Amino acid sequence: MRLILLVGFFAMLGLAFETAVPHLISARSLIPNLIVILAVDLGLRHHGVLPAILAFEMGHAPDALAGSHPGLNAFMVTLVFLVSYEFSSRLLVTNAFVGATIVFFGVIAADLGGIAIGSGLGALGESGSILPSILLRALISALVAPLVFSVLAGSKRLVGLPARAARE
Repeated sequence: MRLILLVGFFAMLGLAFETAVPHLISARSLIPNLIVILAVDLGLRHHGVLPAILAFEMGHAPDALAGSHPGLNAFMVTLVFLVSYEFSSRLLVTNAFVGATIVFFGVIAADLGGIAIGSGLGALGESGSILPSILLRALISALVAPLVFSVLAGSKRLVGLPARAARE
């Protein structure tokens, strides 16, 4: 229950940040994708059904609020969670660098996947003009990820959760 409340709290903060800051800054690519960072943290540090459901719900929240294609964000965030879960279960060491690398490629995959599914596969060929923006957002998200991971680890210790849950 504590994990649900903690992830829900940070997901709401992330959604509020990602929706409020674009009104202050005109360059949306400078805003990190905090939902993907949370999904990667869940995949690296928590295994089981509950974290997978939380990742799906974190992706479903933007869909419910302002998604043009219902289920698209939910699918992409769950996919990023599953990839980070697989990396965590295959690697002997998962640290902030591994997490930041997964965040970098996860943001790229989520954005390009959203374009491909939302606008059709033909839109990927025309996405050359948006690719630098996607890469910049992925880089900023990867740079912010270790800070978010450490805040999450501290918050988990504060509420009595292990920073890395035991494998089930």
